[in-house]
Amino acid sequence: MEDSGGHRRAGYSSGYSLKSGERDYIEKQKVACGEYRLYHAAIVLMTDRIAVSSLDPGTGASPAAAVQLLRSRISRVCVAIAASSPDELIEKAREAARENPFLEFRLDYLPNPAAAISRIQQFLYELGEVTAIATCRREPNGGKFKGSIEAEIQILEKAIAAGCDLIDIEIETAEKLKAAELARIRSLGAALIISYHDFKATRDLDRMFEKIQRYSPDFVKMVSTATCLADNLAMMHFLERSSDAANVVGICMGEQGLISRVLGVRAGSVFTFASAQAGEETGPGQIAARTLHEIFRIDQVSPATRVYGVVGNPVMHSLSPLIHNLAFRRETVNAVFLPLQANTLSDVLRLVKEVPLHGLAVTMPFKGEILKHLTNTDALSEKIGACNTVVRALDGNLYGFNTDVAAVVRPLERRLPLRDARVLVIGAGGAARAAVFGLKDKGADVTIVNRTPETAQKLARQAKARTIRYEQLAKASFDVILNATPIGMHGHKQQSWLKPDQLNARLVFDMVYNPIETPLLRMAREKGLPVITGVEMFVQQGARQFEIWTGKPAPEDEMLRAVVHALRRRSGEQENHSLADSIAPARRLTIPAAKPEAAAETTAEAKTEAAGTSAKAAPKPVQKKTAAAPVAAKAAKTPAAVVKPAAKAVKSSKPEKQAVPVKQAVPAKQAAPAKQPTSSAGESGHGTAKPAAKTVAVAGKKTPPKGAPAKSPAKSAAKAVAKAAPKKAAAKPTAKAAKKAAKPQTSKPKAGTAGKAAPKPVHKKAAKPAAKPTAAGKKPAPAKPTAAGKKTAKAAGKRR
Repeated sequence: MEDSGGHRRAGYSSGYSLKSGERDYIEKQKVACGEYRLYHAAIVLMTDRIAVSSLDPGTGASPAAAVQLLRSRISRVCVAIAASSPDELIEKAREAARENPFLEFRLDYLPNPAAAISRIQQFLYELGEVTAIATCRREPNGGKFKGSIEAEIQILEKAIAAGCDLIDIEIETAEKLKAAELARIRSLGAALIISYHDFKATRDLDRMFEKIQRYSPDFVKMVSTATCLADNLAMMHFLERSSDAANVVGICMGEQGLISRVLGVRAGSVFTFASAQAGEETGPGQIAARTLHEIFRIDQVSPATRVYGVVGNPVMHSLSPLIHNLAFRRETVNAVFLPLQANTLSDVLRLVKEVPLHGLAVTMPFKGEILKHLTNTDALSEKIGACNTVVRALDGNLYGFNTDVAAVVRPLERRLPLRDARVLVIGAGGAARAAVFGLKDKGADVTIVNRTPETAQKLARQAKARTIRYEQLAKASFDVILNATPIGMHGHKQQSWLKPDQLNARLVFDMVYNPIETPLLRMAREKGLPVITGVEMFVQQGARQFEIWTGKPAPEDEMLRAVVHALRRRSGEQENHSLADSIAPARRLTIPAAKPEAAAETTAEAKTEAAGTSAKAAPKPVQKKTAAAPVAAKAAKTPAAVVKPAAKAVKSSKPEKQAVPVKQAVPAKQAAPAKQPTSSAGESGHGTAKPAAKTVAVAGKKTPPKGAPAKSPAKSAAKAVAKAAPKKAAAKPTAKAAKKAAKPQTSKPKAGTAGKAAPKPVHKKAAKPAAKPTAAGKKPAPAKPTAAGKKTAKAAGKRR
């Protein structure tokens, strides 16, 4: 059947998905004919080999077979196009059809829907691969059309004649139409969708489904409103029950209905609806088509897809789905990560069991409440009283971790040694609590300032930290100032709590990540201070979560770039090259001293650490009985602790000054490049391959129950974490290195004298005899102090 223009069949033949060889043939026909009408006729001829060409009863084709053919052709996402004029409608349709050829024309949004019919006809004439739904919903049923039922039907009939493949009418409209009128509409050749919308709740789904089925529609559309996360479960259970009996489309509207829009397709929904762009939604909670395809990867969602989510309130604007779905795609993990805005934690726990959810990123207000529902947690979660990462094991048990601490500590460790570093933490809430305990665990000297001094004092007592009053800040100085409050966040009424004269620090760290450069960071940059943005912390905690869930290294660089790009798009910010260093943290391994006094103090601290290492090594100078000469040769390449004051005067001071910006207190690996997640671990002396395991390590207070499955994600994660526990692992390499450092001290007279180049060559010859008494435990020759100084400097330089 052809319309009055004779160029598009009302049905499905013109939209048939052609194979590459068929399309090539048609392109040749197009060139040969030189006329679009004949080109389209070639498409029809190619698709006529299919038994079903349209829904027209006159063709002899089975309507049921035609509907099944249509269902096999359409994609999982139908993009709703709404506009205020026919020109705008077609412009948006062209843009959307480039990536998604399944469209819904919301004619009820137009002041005069009939005026757009001819434009739609031309559009479908030009883009034969597009499948189109025509909708003209009346105001009483939640639409924009103010006309009568008769006017609605007339517009839809014209849309069918223009080439639309499906039309959508409400159950309220169908109930007022006579059987003969419905039969006439069906005879026009388009598939019939009868829809039900509940804009208040999710209820009576089965009853309304049976009611719609009486009219024998080709598709049943059930739309409700989610008032809680559990409503998504009700919709998906309904889809599982009814999808075998009919072609059903089922979704929940509202922010809490997002789960059904993504996971409904695997429960049995034929497709879901999306907006053309963010801000152009035609229903509450509608997701942009590009987000569904690129972030949630709805085309790959299947029963085997693992589901994760960020739980809290609010979370709909969280960037966690962006970075985790990117990481899943990058590391080829069949999983999807969703924002789950919850009213209660019990609502979330039901989802965990029934969807099921395999892991959660927990944010406010549930970080503390979740602890009592976990089978086991790491030591940090217990100490802080908050958990931000949950893993569901195969047996259903839940295990908790805290990656917020790692997100604070790691960026700082990449820039300066934290032992004895003076850190000012602004705030005393949950974020500040994680920062304080994490920094204290690394040996930092932590001071807390808060609007309410009593709250700061309480946290200080628990963490054994100090407090300071706001009015004293201008006279105090610190190595790091860390903001752990929401001050400076987009929409926050206050921009910055500190004044420029209170920024007496070497480094400023702001946990707020939106905007990228907060007022506090801008103030610090204007004073020439290096900064750490909240973006880096946000990515770090997410990267550790990803590694706990999957056991794979997180693509941190890609995650960082995605967050920065998304934040700039949201704010309309242009590329800011002044933020390049703070956005690429791995390139900033050192920081300059802000004041000479600060540099001197840090140098003194570094020396104290080195001296402390030597002191520990001193009681164990016992050596094996070996020849003195080979021992001296090896000692030349071994880092030695500074033990003699005379040696420091000439050679040792220079390397010590170079050690100020880079962490040298622990004789471990050098800082790794940007993409190596083990860089911070190397600095700490842990040598673990997975940062997540290190940061959220279980300290041994609790272990998973023996009954837990051997291969459960939680147990695997806990095992990997326990293997790399940071506290005691750090002591071993330090002691071992100190022991090695102490080794050359007995053989210094020989090696040092040989390389000292003293004024009289006779000392050079005396080097060998001098080594033997030293090995036997005798005192070295008088020239030893100077030789030891040179040996120490040479070893320290080699270590660098």
